[in-house]
Amino acid sequence: MATPDILPPDCIEGAPHPRETQRLFGHDVPEADFLRAFNSGRLHHGWLITGAKGVGKATLVWRLARFLLATPPNDGGMFAPPPPETLDISPENPVARRMAQLAEPRLFLLRRGLNDKETALSADIRVDEVRKMKSFFALSAADGGRRVAIIDAADDLNTGAANALLKLLEEPPAEVTFLVIAHQPHRLLPTIRSRCRELRLTPLAPEPLARALEQAGGAVEPDEVQPLGELAGGSVGEAFRLTNLDGLKTYATLISIFAGLPRLDRPRALALAETGAGKGAEDRFDLIVTLLDLFLARLARAGVRRQLPPEAAPGEAALFARLAPDEQAARAWAYLAQSLSLRARRGKAVNLDPAALLMDMVLKIDETAGMLAQR
Repeated sequence: MATPDILPPDCIEGAPHPRETQRLFGHDVPEADFLRAFNSGRLHHGWLITGAKGVGKATLVWRLARFLLATPPNDGGMFAPPPPETLDISPENPVARRMAQLAEPRLFLLRRGLNDKETALSADIRVDEVRKMKSFFALSAADGGRRVAIIDAADDLNTGAANALLKLLEEPPAEVTFLVIAHQPHRLLPTIRSRCRELRLTPLAPEPLARALEQAGGAVEPDEVQPLGELAGGSVGEAFRLTNLDGLKTYATLISIFAGLPRLDRPRALALAETGAGKGAEDRFDLIVTLLDLFLARLARAGVRRQLPPEAAPGEAALFARLAPDEQAARAWAYLAQSLSLRARRGKAVNLDPAALLMDMVLKIDETAGMLAQR
């Protein structure tokens, strides 16, 4: 990036970059699938790594890139090394060191850059950036050996850039492997998906999520592992955000405030809403909106499935059983969830009072609880 004040799009503030993360937790199956393909001698030129944001896609991609660039080719001779059994590459390996400094000459990283004024990140990946990647392959071909391109993420490609990438996937340069990250693969060009082999990463279970979070520098107490897994949805990135912003405590406060619905504890609700207002409280506002979203989604699912989830806060199960006893109630909560957070974020975008927006969300929840109580 041109300025240290702007965080790259593939970073989470306060967490190590995925290229600096050595271990990947909870994704043994996709790692084994890739290693099996590599050892077969028929490695596909394009790999689409999919899954929700924060589950470890970028960490896996950097592991794959290190492995591909640091593992010598098997020439079939009698002194050839045995097939590798793991994707692990020592951090002391020269390739790993160069990659850590973004100085590996056989690696191209395609991600959103700065806008024309260099004041913020560009909204998308532009076609000129893909053309730079094509030129890179032409210039690096003389060096020989395997080359790797990381696209993080394909969701950010504009139309021209997506079509340019498609042409490269259709006629790939020799010895090039494309590692394409996609958070929502169904939104990509079908022809891009068809040119790649997919590695799908599923949400992490609570235990590997906690280990991954600790590796990233987050602290998890034993009694927080299950609640954090419930609220983070198996995403390390979301777990890191929740930990840094005291999300577990805030969610527990929400459950306590809602415990008497439809008799809302308005003074406490207003006090909570005020914490999301004011200068520098943008992250706090977004956290509370996200947690209210999660509350409604978990409440609706509990009613539809007739099954209470593991508690993410004390008293949550009893509250869900009372507020969503059947599918009719669940549908009412699901309908409310569809519009509530979107309206709050739109209001914030046009500079409406954040505390009033959060309080409006809480009052709509209270209103729905009252309507259901009168059935």
